[in-house]
Amino acid sequence: MKTAIVVHPDFERIWPFVADHLHTLLRARTDVSFTRLPAGADAALPETADVQRLFSLGVYPTDDDLDGLPALVEAFVAGTWPPPEDLDERLGRHGVRRLTLPSEGHWAQSVAEYALGLTICGLRRIPQQHAAIVGDDSPWKYEYQQFGDDLAFSNGTVAGKRVRIVGAGNIASRYASWTHMLGADVAAWDPFATEPSFHRAGARREWHLERLLTDAEIFAPMVPLRDSTEGLITAEHIRALPKGCLVVLVTRATVCDVPELRRRVLADELSLAADVFDVEPLPLGDPLLGRHNVVHTPHNAGRTMHANLSYAESLAAQLPD
Repeated sequence: MKTAIVVHPDFERIWPFVADHLHTLLRARTDVSFTRLPAGADAALPETADVQRLFSLGVYPTDDDLDGLPALVEAFVAGTWPPPEDLDERLGRHGVRRLTLPSEGHWAQSVAEYALGLTICGLRRIPQQHAAIVGDDSPWKYEYQQFGDDLAFSNGTVAGKRVRIVGAGNIASRYASWTHMLGADVAAWDPFATEPSFHRAGARREWHLERLLTDAEIFAPMVPLRDSTEGLITAEHIRALPKGCLVVLVTRATVCDVPELRRRVLADELSLAADVFDVEPLPLGDPLLGRHNVVHTPHNAGRTMHANLSYAESLAAQLPD
């Protein structure tokens, strides 16, 4: 099947290695052309009368674009979120079947590993210890030899901790599995997940969100941001977390009531390990920055070379040999 890959610079600012890897995978299997649109180019597809399969990365095809592709049978389309509401209808008018990614699993490994790293950093205060010894040798002078943890918050090993997770999807189930492997007592709440999502990850299924929170030593809300999940973790839920609990944020901050979470962190009632925030970039001078009970990174958990390559491989895997 004659195949075309078209990639716009806007897509490659987000996923810089997907298009080239997809091209490498497909050219060994099919007749494929590759077009990288120049910076500043209009978001329009080149007319190619004999193309039957299209990967349009960063360009949502218009009716005019589709008129110029009369042989087109199927297309994968990715661009800025959300896609046009009439995209499926538009493709259907031209007899084009839309290809989709089966899930967002291509970045799940990267995000879940990052979450585990943030968890360990939050428990052991690794970033704070790293920064402290740059200009001062006092951190080497322990009150108790080699003991640098903060007993006011969840600290030490993952082993033995009560890890409580909201979600049981691609990211949450990986995180649950790894913390369980390290010896944590893991429970998760997700009303939409099937039973295998829990027992394969070593997590006890909790049927009531309120009960999930009451004994958490590590709390990780790991659901994607949707209309149905924004504010899912309410101020009341945040207030129910035990004093000293470590909160880990790697999907989207606003699944939580951020003002209440911020209040409790700044009051030294909770510790926080976060890659995502309600306002990004986090303003310089924000009181969360540099705190003794906060580990913070600039929203990069999901962007690795592995995630890029996995994205392309997930697309290529759907095509027949």
